[in-house]
Amino acid sequence: MADEYVDILADDLTIIKTCLKSEAHKNGWLHPTVHIWFYTDKGEILIQKRANDKKSFPDLWDVSVAGHIETGEETIISAIREIKEEIGLSVTPDQLIKIGVFMEKFEHKEEFTDNEIHHIYLCRLIANIRSLKIQKEELSEIRLISIDSFERATLKLNDSIKLVPHYPDYYSFILEEIKRELDV
Repeated sequence: MADEYVDILADDLTIIKTCLKSEAHKNGWLHPTVHIWFYTDKGEILIQKRANDKKSFPDLWDVSVAGHIETGEETIISAIREIKEEIGLSVTPDQLIKIGVFMEKFEHKEEFTDNEIHHIYLCRLIANIRSLKIQKEELSEIRLISIDSFERATLKLNDSIKLVPHYPDYYSFILEEIKRELDV
């Protein structure tokens, strides 16, 4: 979990400066991330369980792959890098579908605020989940769940899956876009 350099963004998303990720979190400055949601043709979604020593939302289930965009890095390159780092899967740019951006702000504790704009991608998972190699520093487990189970978890109707409390509009958007890709 390196403390990489990230770009700090103004409200209009122009870059205003560069600093360490830890400084961005300490000051609550807006910075970019990537979120990649994997889904299968069987209507399943890949979720990851965050490592128990993560500063934010330890031991909760979250987006398939996520990470910070390093200074000067293109979002698609960041997405490809994060996928390889977190689950050991190589993908090409044409496999990723950018579906939009979403801003979220979480104040975890004093001197740690996630103020991020997520660049969100979808990717069809064609690899067997058992072939994926997880990055133990970031996550402890991955699993596939049905779209219905995921939707129930987002509504807190499934107690067995405790999700990161992303904004409800975020989860609704993700579900809608995955269903659109699957033509459900």
